[in-house]
Amino acid sequence: MLRRRAVLGGMVAAAVGTSLVVLRPRVAFAGRNIDAMAAYAGAVAGSLTLIDIRRPDEWQATGLGAGAHPQDMRADDFNAALLALVKGNAAAPIALICARGVRSARLATRLAQGGFGHIINVPEGMLGAAEGPGWIARGLPVLRV
Repeated sequence: MLRRRAVLGGMVAAAVGTSLVVLRPRVAFAGRNIDAMAAYAGAVAGSLTLIDIRRPDEWQATGLGAGAHPQDMRADDFNAALLALVKGNAAAPIALICARGVRSARLATRLAQGGFGHIINVPEGMLGAAEGPGWIARGLPVLRV
């Protein structure tokens, strides 16, 4: 009997886990989106601050896009660190990039709602998505971390 409950419990947990993935659709950012080439050009020109919001292990695995500032979005002081990078100017243009544009779209929405006035999303990310091939596939420069 105990074994049967364990199997059934595992099946329910698997079904619930699967449904959670299905219930989390890709969030579209209602603000400005740019491709990786425009993000790189803006970062190099100094017309925007490009923030790579991925985890440190992701930066180590693929490298960091040249001109991007690594800032783990999970950090407790993320907003304060972001404000420091733009010298306290919450209206400064800030572009966010992640692996495939999912996390950057969610964070862009949250930051825009939280008072940052000029958030830009890079929806193709570092690895590519439906919106484009991504930073790496475009052959943009990558720095090893």
